[in-house]
Amino acid sequence: MISHLWINNEETAAVILFGIGFTMLLFQKNLLKKLIGMNIMDTGTFLFLASMGYIEGRKAPIVTDGVLERTAYINPVPAGLVLTGIVVSVSVTAIMLSLTVRLYKRYHTLDLDVMYERSGHTAEDR
Repeated sequence: MISHLWINNEETAAVILFGIGFTMLLFQKNLLKKLIGMNIMDTGTFLFLASMGYIEGRKAPIVTDGVLERTAYINPVPAGLVLTGIVVSVSVTAIMLSLTVRLYKRYHTLDLDVMYERSGHTAEDR
């Protein structure tokens, strides 16, 4: 029998956020809701990376007091990946919002099924 169940709250929250975002991306017909789902997925990914980079008892990788052992510091790569991912995510969100505005101006709806019908296709064309 397992006496201790190790649960990492940050990883659990990251997986739940990713699952919520992925579900929204798959099942929503509204483009804005899909975009929100994509951003929730991004947040879950960033939380997971940040939680993987943190090690209890270690400090940020800034050399102070002459301590040069690498075991005294956390790995800076996950933090760099998170920062880069946030920049990319904001850029993709801006582009997707601008495309959503253009689609709304053209089709006067954000529903993907209605857009498909208004574009001249029928349900049998799928």
